[in-house]
Amino acid sequence: MNKKVLLIAASAVCIVLIGVLIYMNTQMKARQEENEQMIEVLKMDKAEMENEYEQFAMQYNEMMAQINNDSLINQLSLEQERVQKLLAELKQTKADNAREIMRLKKELATLRAILKDYVMQIDSLNRENMALKVDNDKLRNQNQRAQAHITDLSTEKEQLVEKVAIASQLNATNFSAIAHNKRGKDTEKISKAKKFVISFTLARNVTTQTGMRTIYVRIATPTGTILTSGGTFQYENRDLQYSISKEVEYTGEELPVTVYWDIAESLSAGEYRVDIFCDGQNIGTTTFVMR
Repeated sequence: MNKKVLLIAASAVCIVLIGVLIYMNTQMKARQEENEQMIEVLKMDKAEMENEYEQFAMQYNEMMAQINNDSLINQLSLEQERVQKLLAELKQTKADNAREIMRLKKELATLRAILKDYVMQIDSLNRENMALKVDNDKLRNQNQRAQAHITDLSTEKEQLVEKVAIASQLNATNFSAIAHNKRGKDTEKISKAKKFVISFTLARNVTTQTGMRTIYVRIATPTGTILTSGGTFQYENRDLQYSISKEVEYTGEELPVTVYWDIAESLSAGEYRVDIFCDGQNIGTTTFVMR
């Protein structure tokens, strides 16, 4: 009887042990599968984190290329070095090191927030720079328009000054150029001529300045020689010889002027030219012919 009970009890214990072993084996397999799945998840997390770290490093490069603020560039460079250091740590970390991967994941979250802040700063700077560029463009356009206006005014002024100068210029009219013989009679024969008599009128001009004027008369022979006693005057930045000079008082009204040249040299027949100068301008020209 006791043997039978013992046998039954032993069988029951075996059955229980077998059941426990089966249960434990099942649990171990389940845990192993769970660990393998967790490792796979950690591997995926690690791969995603590596990719994000690399993206961050590239973004810092792009941001530094967009700005010219040395202080901000230095800050971005330091953050980029930090990202690269953490990326190197992540690559060296095994996928089953959950604690280290979680730490680097938290670092990644911090870096994400820092990067976002820098993106906002740079965006703000770019908007400010764009606004400044627009303002600079406006100022440049305004300056160009102002400069163009000044140039136009300067041109108008020059034209006006030129018109005034032309308008105020004296003008010689009513020319008469003849020769007198020794009796004071008109003659066209050069062999009998003793004096040239040059007459003209300074025309009325109310725009010119009144007062004393020096009139210069140049008489050129048919050969181009200037009849002169050696006197010169300034005309267009050069010295010209004159034949006769005369001081007159001009009041703005018509003023008859007569000058004389006593012939002491041997002259030839032909066309003689007379030029009248005043105030640095050639104010009239005439010719006469001697036989």
